[in-house]
Amino acid sequence: MLKQLPLGIQTFEKIRSDNYLYVDKTKIALDLIKNNSYIFLARPRRFGKSLFMDTIHNIYEGNKEYFKGLYIYDKWDWTIKYPVIKISFAGIFSSLKNTEKTILSILDNNKNRLNLEFTESDEISIYFKQLIEETNKKYNQKVVILVDEYDKAILDNIDNLKLAQEIRSSLRGFYTQIKDNDAYIEFCMLTGVSKFSKVSIFSGLNNLKDISLNVEFGDICGYTQNDLETVFKEYLIDVDMKELKSWYNGYNFLGLKVYNPYDILQFLDKNKEFDNYWFETGTPTFLMNIIKKQNYFLPNLNNIILEKKEANSFEIEDLKLETVMFQSGYLTIKEVIKKRDRVFYLLDFPNKEVKLSFYDYILEKLTNNEKFIISDSLYDILEDSSLDNLENTIKKLFSSIAYNNFTNNDIQNYEGFYASVLYTYFATLGLELIAEDVTNKGRIDLTIKFDNKVYIFEFKINSNDVLSQIKEKKYYEKYLSADSEVYIIGICFDTKKRNLTSFEYEKIEY
Repeated sequence: MLKQLPLGIQTFEKIRSDNYLYVDKTKIALDLIKNNSYIFLARPRRFGKSLFMDTIHNIYEGNKEYFKGLYIYDKWDWTIKYPVIKISFAGIFSSLKNTEKTILSILDNNKNRLNLEFTESDEISIYFKQLIEETNKKYNQKVVILVDEYDKAILDNIDNLKLAQEIRSSLRGFYTQIKDNDAYIEFCMLTGVSKFSKVSIFSGLNNLKDISLNVEFGDICGYTQNDLETVFKEYLIDVDMKELKSWYNGYNFLGLKVYNPYDILQFLDKNKEFDNYWFETGTPTFLMNIIKKQNYFLPNLNNIILEKKEANSFEIEDLKLETVMFQSGYLTIKEVIKKRDRVFYLLDFPNKEVKLSFYDYILEKLTNNEKFIISDSLYDILEDSSLDNLENTIKKLFSSIAYNNFTNNDIQNYEGFYASVLYTYFATLGLELIAEDVTNKGRIDLTIKFDNKVYIFEFKINSNDVLSQIKEKKYYEKYLSADSEVYIIGICFDTKKRNLTSFEYEKIEY
């Protein structure tokens, strides 16, 4: 009989005592705690950070009975037990007062669980200091500190810069207590989604080792291909493993590529139906706000090259879309590039779920929710090469864009805006798209590959001369072959009408 799936369970004790399915991460945990004292780990939401932290909690408390049959069972001295202060920012943080009140409540819970008696301060940083010192005194043992989702209070208010700064300032004083009480601490680990600089949040914590992109700990969270082929083997007997991999694998933290565990568990629970389980649990509204604010050219999200220091720099005063998307899991590392003693990351969407869901979300926010009908008709048009119908379909798309997306800015005057919308539109179909496709004679605005067909697009603003550039520079030559059908399409957009006013196409014969 198959074990129950640990859906929504982040408590190690419950998973082990009630015999739920568990992917053994205790070898990684043992390697981590034996060789390190202060650890920081960033991973996307719902990636198993909380369960891993709870596993470490149980190791240090010496709960040997839960580890029977696991790697660490006969390799750890269970007679030595450490008091654990565990702080989880899993709530909702709507104000500075609410944040500090929540932290005081968390500290109260730790005080009571550890059976401590002292008169606590109503200042979160002082209370935290008291808690560390009093725990050490009572148990005559160094303290283990585990902070889960350290950044959630800031990220919950990322669209309110003033409030986010106030919360960050308050947390800086709170986390400083870890540095100031080093003499009482055996081990400390902090996890979160984003990585703020040490200056802005972890002032003085120079000994905090960041393992977020450490090859040794690349699969500290998430499921590996081997996990699926062994631990999940009996659950996946009738599943197309290649399709499963294309949907949910692909996250790369410079170790083994991993699957999102939430996706795999939901996939199995929902009768093995492919869907956007992880994506739909979070609404990336702040991403849409950044895109609008920066007039971001969405095709640039394919194959981004980002310097290592940029990938690791998350500051609320200067949010860089690519960095935010990388740290929050919407983009991942495809390749590490080294040039002249500098390191760059080639970024892209990790898998089909994230890519299709992201563009669906963007298109939904731009339009009046007509994307599903439009996308279906668009697919048929490209499949049949019935380009006479493409003009009306695109007109319908731009007519559906919400009026307030044009107000208070001049975004509609940029060629990049129309290209971004069309790129997003086509991307929801999951086709192979190449933005600003390079030829030896220039750049093609957009190329779409569909089976044996190639569609080459040129976009113009307030101009009716839409095909001459493609013809003159013969952008299409790189795709001409006996096995391919090549179509060139010129589209002109009118910034006053906020829609296309000219549409021409030709089939290029080989």
